[in-house]
Amino acid sequence: MASHIVGYPRMGPKRELKFALESFWDKKSSAEDLQKVAAGLRSSIWKQMADAGIKYIPSNTFSYYDQVLDTTAMLGAVPPRYGWNGGEIGFDTYFSMARGNASVPAMEMTKWFDTNYHFIVPELGPDVRFSYASHKAVDEYKEAKALGVNTVPVLVGPVSYLMLSKPAKGVEKTFSLLSLLPKILPIYKEVISELKAAGASWIQFDEPTLVLDLDAHQLQAFTTAYADLESTLSGLNVLIETYFADLTSGAYKTLIELKGVTAYGLDLVRGTKTIDLIKTNFPKGKFLFAGVVDGRNIWANDLASSLGTLQALEAIVGKDNLVVSTSCSLLHTAVDLVNETKLDDEIKSWLAFAAQKVVEVNALAKALAGQKDEAFFASNATAQASRKSSPRVTNEAVQKAAAALKGSDHRRATNVSARLDAQQKKLNLPILPTTTIGSFPQTLELRRVRREFKANKISEDNYVKAIKEEIKKVVDLQEELDIDVLVHGEPERNDMVEYFGEQLSGFAFTVNGWVQSYGSRCVKPPIIYGDVSRPKPMTVFWSSTAQSMTSRPMKGMLTGPVTILNWSFVRNDQPRFETCYQIALAIKDEVEDLEKAGINVIQIDEAALREGLPLRKSEHAFYLKWAVHSFRITNCGVKDTTQVLYLLLSTFGTFLYTNSLGSL
Repeated sequence: MASHIVGYPRMGPKRELKFALESFWDKKSSAEDLQKVAAGLRSSIWKQMADAGIKYIPSNTFSYYDQVLDTTAMLGAVPPRYGWNGGEIGFDTYFSMARGNASVPAMEMTKWFDTNYHFIVPELGPDVRFSYASHKAVDEYKEAKALGVNTVPVLVGPVSYLMLSKPAKGVEKTFSLLSLLPKILPIYKEVISELKAAGASWIQFDEPTLVLDLDAHQLQAFTTAYADLESTLSGLNVLIETYFADLTSGAYKTLIELKGVTAYGLDLVRGTKTIDLIKTNFPKGKFLFAGVVDGRNIWANDLASSLGTLQALEAIVGKDNLVVSTSCSLLHTAVDLVNETKLDDEIKSWLAFAAQKVVEVNALAKALAGQKDEAFFASNATAQASRKSSPRVTNEAVQKAAAALKGSDHRRATNVSARLDAQQKKLNLPILPTTTIGSFPQTLELRRVRREFKANKISEDNYVKAIKEEIKKVVDLQEELDIDVLVHGEPERNDMVEYFGEQLSGFAFTVNGWVQSYGSRCVKPPIIYGDVSRPKPMTVFWSSTAQSMTSRPMKGMLTGPVTILNWSFVRNDQPRFETCYQIALAIKDEVEDLEKAGINVIQIDEAALREGLPLRKSEHAFYLKWAVHSFRITNCGVKDTTQVLYLLLSTFGTFLYTNSLGSL
């Protein structure tokens, strides 16, 4: 039984690529130095998968910045402002597109579907002259082959590439990006031909836009594209990979009828309904790459459950045509659990990072082939049982509080106009009051103080003194500028989610659990492993301290429950909205304690509201309903005179909703 990995993290187990990139950008190292680090990472990844027994190992999933930008380079679709005059695209042009330079801005960056990864958006129009300008895919295939590893080259599919693009500046917004398909397919044919000549036997096209709500014209584009590529693909096994959601019946029908395609990669973690489509109709003789190992979370796979799913699929597609795979690229998870030295053994046993997921995939493939590693499966079953029964996971008081929520807990008792009147009498603000969003710049000295306090190198008294001095500077500056509603600047905080997660129960934190957000930027998401509660006040001391320094209103600053949820690795043993309600109840406790401490204006930041929006429009209403309910839970118990502001920063725009989002 065969195994496959959709893609793998690029940064390295200790962010080696990040540091090499930033050194190169700062002109502290050469292009050759950067390329040497990159080659070392690629080699170690391929060897790791080969040693683990993976049959279908991907190549060209490494990137110096972003895989969509790599495709833009491959197609020579460089916007004119970068002054590229043809030829192979080098680092200067590539990184100028990604980061801008002294004279021109970077290309737009946006979210990769509903993940926390960002891609560089192609800028296209009718006048773009496409040309084969980056041989990266072929070069990396040859590089792996020279190391003795036969890989599956991965390309962003032509239809998804165009659908993820935007009209360039000066091009009509109504311009059909799919009309460019005939112009880019010749480039794809050149790449395919070179890969065939180099010895490739398989090729993977990532077409994730197949999981979106697509109209007939968009679906037809897939049919047209692969019919055009069919003759060039002859002699190759072709895998079309989709991920992040279920396929609609129309998209599934389009997929399985594509010309020249050998195999279909499907996300069976987030796309559980897709299994019903497979059961109804799966083309005879085709391969199913079954994505049963979650590529977007850090929980160990329930091997027994996955094996049962695979056995059911085997009966449908045939033993020789079933390949065990990840649900999507492992780019979206941390690299290697081995590097986590501070997680306790119990929680660690519940987790699997990218390196461990590779092992899980192969273990499932071997089990399906009758070579089950009984000890490995037994250890996994023990960890699964431990997680289900651990008292650290379940908090009965939290469960009861969340279950007891009723309609009145999702709104304040009086209407918006009455609250506004009461708040105005209390706060006496001008018609258009001024404030700032919240955090002030953090100096190297401030970060040093925080770092030394955490390492027990300075006393708590000295730490508190230093933070108070910083708050006083911020307060004095705002008063000098005549700001109406002040903030304390948040000098005590490291990250807007991590700061709160460290003070909430049910959260764990890693040392090296870094995940790429974009370019060299990595984040270390908290892990929500259990029921969430607030053991003690989190921000009251610092907000009260700041309020004592001024007669003007001082805002209490909190991160909202939806943002904490969406910027964490979330437990997968209960619905996300239940976890969100638990976080909302914890924030509600903090809001009420701030009010008791005399803080009459409280801001709740929801920067990540848009990021949790499901890919399907039909699911938006349910998500927004429980998201807004979570907002309202946080402040339904405060007095009319307390003003609660919600700051929503997202692709919806920037809005400041007052008084429990009365406008929603």
